[in-house]
Amino acid sequence: MRMAAPGRIAPDFEADMQHASGGRADKVYFRRLAEHAPATMQWLEAHGVRFDTPTYYLSAGPPRIQPIGGGAALIDQLLKAARRMGVTIRYEASATRLIVEGGIVRGVELNGDSKIDSDAIVLASGGFQGNPDMMAEFFGAGARTMAMISPGSSFNTGDGIRLAIAAGATPSGDWNGMHAEPVDPRSRKPAPVVLVYPYGIVVEKNGNRFFDEGAGLVHETWETFARDIHLNRPGSIAYAILDSRLRDIAGFERAIRSDVPPFEAATIEYLARMIDVPPRALQRTIETFNAAATGDVARFDATHCDGLSAATGLMPPKSNWARPIGKPPFLAYPLIGAIAYTFGGVATNEKAEVLRNDLPIPGLYAAGEMTAHFHGTAPNAVSMLRSVVYGKIAGEEAATFMRARGA
Repeated sequence: MRMAAPGRIAPDFEADMQHASGGRADKVYFRRLAEHAPATMQWLEAHGVRFDTPTYYLSAGPPRIQPIGGGAALIDQLLKAARRMGVTIRYEASATRLIVEGGIVRGVELNGDSKIDSDAIVLASGGFQGNPDMMAEFFGAGARTMAMISPGSSFNTGDGIRLAIAAGATPSGDWNGMHAEPVDPRSRKPAPVVLVYPYGIVVEKNGNRFFDEGAGLVHETWETFARDIHLNRPGSIAYAILDSRLRDIAGFERAIRSDVPPFEAATIEYLARMIDVPPRALQRTIETFNAAATGDVARFDATHCDGLSAATGLMPPKSNWARPIGKPPFLAYPLIGAIAYTFGGVATNEKAEVLRNDLPIPGLYAAGEMTAHFHGTAPNAVSMLRSVVYGKIAGEEAATFMRARGA
């Protein structure tokens, strides 16, 4: 979560939101997010959630915190709090329709044969990455088979989005936008990202480079890179190729969350055979890259964009971290693009109210991924932050609405 500390938002937060969205971010929405984030983190701490600093970034970037124990710990502590307060949780109870009477949401239909009457409803059911038909509709047929960043993502099937739109909500956001990350397909761990690819080269299965591995810090390139692998590269796979100098980077292992070691070989030819890439093609690609990587390797700095480029005669160029690949043993990590979440959803305002033609639908609120406030690219470390902050706002606003109605 993009916080300097649990009680302090990261510097330049609102400006960064505008930069990530190309100026399309809702200023009021993100201002309220920034204002409420410190109190929300402290509220989580009061419910037993503890935070530390994520360790898997090697490069510089905005300050971030994360729950100790990850998302599972966050869910566990909030679930305990909800049960202590007598909240009823219904499992295997699919919402199939929002009941709307006189323009006001009055309840929800369950499993098509029962209902719950309600004075207010909060929808917080995620995006649609777990729905193959919706993925194909907005990202093309190839998106049907895109891997999930974590197992729980498969349950984000767009149900809440569809229910809200059927009840009159305005579709909103970047329906062609998604956040994806490069992961090791051999690993069974959740989110087995491999974030050392900027320090070598990346090739597709024919042995050719296809993007500027050093175009920016890893959190600035991983989204486009991962999406490109799945949708545009042969076999929807790529390989990060590095040499043994990776292991000279302090803490390099922190940036590899796969539990499977890389392919390793004494020669490029043998490495190519291990990953089923044409050996001559890979050798030629590395020779071409090495011939262009003539900068002073003493400038190499994994923590910042170091300007160590390989551009002359190299297509695509490499803008940073361009050291020749030549010190055995040579390493290869297979990479696929795995989707974390989608951007398209329903319109909401700074009160988490779901909108119909810019006006709130009385009694209907929404939070998180289904609320469509990201455009172009996802701002780093904001998705879960806005989910918890606006989840709390939605609950508070729903309670205020119910009190006003005498519920």
